[in-house]
Amino acid sequence: MAKTSWLEREKRKRKTVEKYAELRAELKARGDYIGLSQLPRNASPTRLTNRCKITGRRHAYIRRFKVSRLTFRELATAGLIPGVTKSSW
Repeated sequence: MAKTSWLEREKRKRKTVEKYAELRAELKARGDYIGLSQLPRNASPTRLTNRCKITGRRHAYIRRFKVSRLTFRELATAGLIPGVTKSSW
């Protein structure tokens, strides 16, 4: 499980991105790069990271299921993800 402080920091970043999204789009459309540089750093969507919805892990994130590979494996083995089965041959 990720530290609570990291998860809270990600939440703050997401709120900041949402807050400035409209203004960023407007400034980009006008080509006002000086105005863009004066916005907070965390207003840029590239500063967001994908995190597992269950554990908060950043690495080995599977976008389709929004979980990390470790969580995915546990859920798939338990049969909690529809349509996913463990292969055997």
